[in-house]
Amino acid sequence: MGNIIYRRKKDSKENNGSRSRRIGGRSQRKMAAEEELLHRQALSMALHQHQLSQRFDGSMSRRIGSTSSRRHTDPLANNENKVVESLENIKFRRVVLIHGEGFGAWCWYKTIAQLEEVGLLPTAMDLTGSGIDLTDTNTVTTLAEYSKPLIQYLEALPEDEKVILVGHSSGGACLSYALENFPEKISKAIFLCATMVSNGQRPFDVFAEELGSAERFMQESEFLIYGNGKDEPPTGFMFEKQLMKGLYFNQSPTKDVALAMVTMRPTPLGPIMEKLSLSPEKYGSGQRFYIQTLDDRALSPDVQEKLVRENPPEGVYKIKGSDHWPFFSKPQSLHKILVEIVQIP
Repeated sequence: MGNIIYRRKKDSKENNGSRSRRIGGRSQRKMAAEEELLHRQALSMALHQHQLSQRFDGSMSRRIGSTSSRRHTDPLANNENKVVESLENIKFRRVVLIHGEGFGAWCWYKTIAQLEEVGLLPTAMDLTGSGIDLTDTNTVTTLAEYSKPLIQYLEALPEDEKVILVGHSSGGACLSYALENFPEKISKAIFLCATMVSNGQRPFDVFAEELGSAERFMQESEFLIYGNGKDEPPTGFMFEKQLMKGLYFNQSPTKDVALAMVTMRPTPLGPIMEKLSLSPEKYGSGQRFYIQTLDDRALSPDVQEKLVRENPPEGVYKIKGSDHWPFFSKPQSLHKILVEIVQIP
């Protein structure tokens, strides 16, 4: 009997521990369930954005104001009616939104809604192996492959139609590639804290000051993915979640960061390691604009200023308080700038 009582007393502590483990287990299961729910919501949103990307008609349910003159920071809204009249009179109203590394069409959900509300026709698309495109990122080795959805879209445009391209981060390389190959199809190209490279430069070179040289990154980075085995060259990369939060999302809302954490995919390495061939006759003939983000830890303001200085665009805009993902951290400021650029003749 004594043995039984002794064991029960000993078990009382063990029971407390096991109870804590059970509670902890339930907590972990709850967190896992919540993450799964968020993941489903993210996929649902991605599917919704894919459907949006197939649309060419916008809505005018609410009208949003214009912006101030170029090179101003965080432009203020002007008279709403004047903006709507200006937008109604412009010839080219299609705005094609190109995401950056790891993202997909879904990341533009706020921007799409805002652009539609002023009567523009936004289209967001998944690059190859991104978003809900099922292509294995390890098989995407060239910028041409990565940009294929954009190229197919431009090829399908009517002869008398042009679009406004907006490229974020490494998506800027796709814009440069499109400008070189389809200058006649592009009304304006807007680089959003993006890799606006010069002729003969690799998109990765833009990030070199933050990440180190391409050679060092390829040899030492712990974030590389070896889709063909460790004995073969790396095929992609993806940063650890906590690093991404500090590097990319230092000003973004928690809900958007959570959405990104369960939706982002690895980035193919080949396209950003490819040197671009850009000519003055094609790439140089297009209207280019650059939007700088001033609280950016992934592509610092100094690096962005260097890009603008070395490869001057027609106009430069700046957004205060924006991290590397302004469509999350400063969506209204971004929207106002986009609307202003659309109205430039």
